[in-house]
Amino acid sequence: MTRGPTLPAHRLPYLPKPLDAFNAAPADEARALLLHCLHSLRWSHRIADHRPYPDLDSLLAAADEAAYDLSPGDLSEALAGETLPDLPEGTYSAAHMALSAAHAAYEARFGHAFVIYLGDTHPDESLDRILEGIRSRLTNDPEEERVIAAEELRRLARSRLGTCLRGAGLHPSAAPPRGATSRNASAPGR
Repeated sequence: MTRGPTLPAHRLPYLPKPLDAFNAAPADEARALLLHCLHSLRWSHRIADHRPYPDLDSLLAAADEAAYDLSPGDLSEALAGETLPDLPEGTYSAAHMALSAAHAAYEARFGHAFVIYLGDTHPDESLDRILEGIRSRLTNDPEEERVIAAEELRRLARSRLGTCLRGAGLHPSAAPPRGATSRNASAPGR
Protein backbone atom coordinates (compact mmCIF):
# COMPACT_ATOMS: atom_id res chain seq x y z
CA MET A 1 0.00 0.00 0.00
CA THR A 2 1.38 3.39 -0.91
CA ARG A 3 0.78 6.64 0.87
CA GLY A 4 -0.01 9.90 -0.77
CA PRO A 5 2.37 12.82 -0.67
CA THR A 6 2.89 14.53 2.66
CA LEU A 7 3.34 18.21 3.17
CA PRO A 8 6.80 19.38 4.15
CA ALA A 9 7.00 20.67 7.71
CA HIS A 10 7.24 24.27 6.53
CA ARG A 11 3.91 23.91 4.70
CA LEU A 12 1.80 22.39 7.48
CA PRO A 13 -1.41 24.34 8.02
CA TYR A 14 -1.33 26.81 10.90
CA LEU A 15 -3.48 25.72 13.82
CA PRO A 16 -4.28 28.47 16.32
CA LYS A 17 -3.22 27.86 19.90
CA PRO A 18 -5.32 28.71 22.96
CA LEU A 19 -2.85 31.48 23.80
CA ASP A 20 -3.45 33.01 20.34
CA ALA A 21 -7.18 33.05 21.06
CA PHE A 22 -6.55 34.56 24.49
CA ASN A 23 -4.32 37.28 23.03
CA ALA A 24 -6.96 38.13 20.38
CA ALA A 25 -10.01 37.89 22.66
CA PRO A 26 -11.95 40.99 23.66
CA ALA A 27 -10.68 42.45 26.94
CA ASP A 28 -13.77 41.46 28.92
CA GLU A 29 -13.50 37.83 27.78
CA ALA A 30 -9.79 37.68 28.63
CA ARG A 31 -10.45 39.25 32.03
CA ALA A 32 -13.24 36.74 32.73
CA LEU A 33 -10.90 33.83 32.04
CA LEU A 34 -8.22 35.40 34.21
CA LEU A 35 -10.67 36.15 37.02
CA HIS A 36 -11.68 32.47 36.98
CA CYS A 37 -8.03 31.51 37.45
CA LEU A 38 -6.79 34.34 39.69
CA HIS A 39 -9.88 35.42 41.70
CA SER A 40 -8.68 39.02 41.89
CA LEU A 41 -9.96 41.86 39.69
CA ARG A 42 -6.72 43.86 39.86
CA TRP A 43 -4.57 40.80 39.14
CA SER A 44 -6.82 39.83 36.21
CA HIS A 45 -6.88 43.32 34.72
CA ARG A 46 -3.14 43.69 35.01
CA ILE A 47 -2.47 40.47 33.08
CA ALA A 48 -5.16 41.17 30.45
CA ASP A 49 -3.92 44.72 29.89
CA HIS A 50 -0.41 43.54 28.98
CA ARG A 51 -1.48 41.29 26.11
CA PRO A 52 -0.32 39.97 23.71
CA TYR A 53 2.03 37.43 25.23
CA PRO A 54 4.50 35.73 22.87
CA ASP A 55 4.22 32.40 24.68
CA LEU A 56 2.67 30.76 27.72
CA ASP A 57 5.87 31.06 29.76
CA SER A 58 5.79 34.85 29.30
CA LEU A 59 2.19 35.03 30.48
CA LEU A 60 2.95 32.82 33.50
CA ALA A 61 5.97 34.97 34.37
CA ALA A 62 3.80 38.09 34.17
CA ALA A 63 1.18 36.48 36.42
CA ASP A 64 3.88 35.53 38.93
CA GLU A 65 5.31 39.05 38.92
CA ALA A 66 1.87 40.59 39.36
CA ALA A 67 1.14 38.19 42.24
CA TYR A 68 4.05 39.62 44.20
CA ASP A 69 2.51 43.11 43.88
CA LEU A 70 -0.93 42.20 45.25
CA SER A 71 -2.12 44.51 47.99
CA PRO A 72 -3.51 42.96 51.17
CA GLY A 73 -7.01 43.69 49.82
CA ASP A 74 -6.24 42.02 46.48
CA LEU A 75 -4.83 39.02 48.29
CA SER A 76 -7.92 38.82 50.52
CA GLU A 77 -10.14 39.00 47.43
CA ALA A 78 -8.20 36.17 45.76
CA LEU A 79 -8.23 34.05 48.92
CA ALA A 80 -12.00 34.53 49.28
CA GLY A 81 -12.49 33.02 45.83
CA GLU A 82 -10.91 29.70 46.76
CA THR A 83 -12.95 26.57 47.40
CA LEU A 84 -12.41 23.24 49.06
CA PRO A 85 -10.66 20.68 46.89
CA ASP A 86 -12.56 17.57 46.01
CA LEU A 87 -11.82 14.75 48.39
CA PRO A 88 -11.71 11.19 47.08
CA GLU A 89 -14.98 9.30 46.73
CA GLY A 90 -15.87 7.40 49.87
CA THR A 91 -14.04 9.76 52.25
CA TYR A 92 -15.58 9.25 55.67
CA SER A 93 -17.70 11.99 57.19
CA ALA A 94 -15.31 12.02 60.17
CA ALA A 95 -12.57 13.13 57.77
CA HIS A 96 -14.79 15.95 56.53
CA MET A 97 -15.44 16.98 60.14
CA ALA A 98 -11.70 16.95 60.92
CA LEU A 99 -11.04 19.10 57.86
CA SER A 100 -13.83 21.53 58.77
CA ALA A 101 -12.56 21.86 62.35
CA ALA A 102 -8.95 22.41 61.26
CA HIS A 103 -10.04 24.92 58.66
CA ALA A 104 -12.20 26.81 61.16
CA ALA A 105 -9.24 27.04 63.55
CA TYR A 106 -7.05 28.35 60.71
CA GLU A 107 -9.56 31.00 59.63
CA ALA A 108 -10.13 32.08 63.24
CA ARG A 109 -6.38 32.58 63.68
CA PHE A 110 -5.54 34.24 60.37
CA GLY A 111 -8.82 35.75 59.16
CA HIS A 112 -8.63 34.29 55.65
CA ALA A 113 -9.13 31.03 53.82
CA PHE A 114 -6.46 28.33 53.92
CA VAL A 115 -4.89 27.57 50.55
CA ILE A 116 -2.52 24.84 49.55
CA TYR A 117 -1.37 23.70 46.13
CA LEU A 118 -2.11 19.98 45.68
CA GLY A 119 -1.24 19.56 42.01
CA ASP A 120 1.52 17.04 42.70
CA THR A 121 -0.38 15.12 45.39
CA HIS A 122 -2.15 11.83 44.69
CA PRO A 123 -5.91 12.26 45.31
CA ASP A 124 -5.88 9.58 48.02
CA GLU A 125 -3.31 11.64 49.95
CA SER A 126 -5.10 15.01 49.60
CA LEU A 127 -6.88 14.98 52.94
CA ASP A 128 -3.73 14.07 54.85
CA ARG A 129 -1.73 16.76 53.05
CA ILE A 130 -4.38 19.42 53.73
CA LEU A 131 -4.70 18.53 57.41
CA GLU A 132 -0.92 18.38 57.81
CA GLY A 133 -0.59 21.76 56.08
CA ILE A 134 -3.23 23.44 58.23
CA ARG A 135 -1.84 22.03 61.47
CA SER A 136 1.76 22.98 60.69
CA ARG A 137 0.87 26.44 59.41
CA LEU A 138 -1.28 27.23 62.48
CA THR A 139 2.02 27.76 64.32
CA ASN A 140 3.05 30.60 61.98
CA ASP A 141 2.70 34.23 62.94
CA PRO A 142 0.08 36.10 60.86
CA GLU A 143 2.56 37.96 58.63
CA GLU A 144 4.58 34.82 57.89
CA GLU A 145 1.39 32.92 57.08
CA ARG A 146 0.16 35.65 54.75
CA VAL A 147 3.41 35.31 52.76
CA ILE A 148 3.00 31.51 52.59
CA ALA A 149 -0.68 31.79 51.61
CA ALA A 150 0.22 34.26 48.85
CA GLU A 151 2.84 31.83 47.50
CA GLU A 152 0.39 28.90 47.53
CA LEU A 153 -2.19 31.10 45.80
CA ARG A 154 0.38 32.05 43.15
CA ARG A 155 1.12 28.35 42.51
CA LEU A 156 -2.61 27.58 42.21
CA ALA A 157 -3.13 30.47 39.80
CA ARG A 158 -0.14 29.42 37.70
CA SER A 159 -1.53 25.89 37.42
CA ARG A 160 -5.00 27.13 36.47
CA LEU A 161 -3.63 29.47 33.82
CA GLY A 162 -1.47 26.73 32.38
CA THR A 163 -4.43 24.35 32.22
CA CYS A 164 -6.71 26.90 30.57
CA LEU A 165 -4.18 28.17 28.06
CA ARG A 166 -2.42 24.95 27.07
CA GLY A 167 -5.39 23.48 25.29
CA ALA A 168 -8.65 24.00 27.08
CA GLY A 169 -9.41 27.14 25.09
CA LEU A 170 -10.86 30.35 26.42
CA HIS A 171 -13.62 28.66 28.35
CA PRO A 172 -12.42 27.83 31.86
CA SER A 173 -12.16 24.15 32.62
CA ALA A 174 -14.97 22.61 34.64
CA ALA A 175 -12.43 20.86 36.85
CA PRO A 176 -9.99 23.41 38.28
CA PRO A 177 -6.55 22.31 39.45
CA ARG A 178 -6.55 20.74 42.84
CA GLY A 179 -5.87 22.85 45.89
CA ALA A 180 -7.17 25.50 48.24
CA THR A 181 -9.83 25.54 50.89
CA SER A 182 -12.51 28.00 51.84
CA ARG A 183 -15.35 28.08 54.32
CA ASN A 184 -17.70 28.95 51.47
CA ALA A 185 -17.65 25.48 49.93
CA SER A 186 -19.19 22.33 51.28
CA ALA A 187 -17.29 19.09 51.34
CA PRO A 188 -18.43 16.44 48.87
CA GLY A 189 -20.69 13.74 50.22
CA ARG A 190 -22.27 15.84 52.93
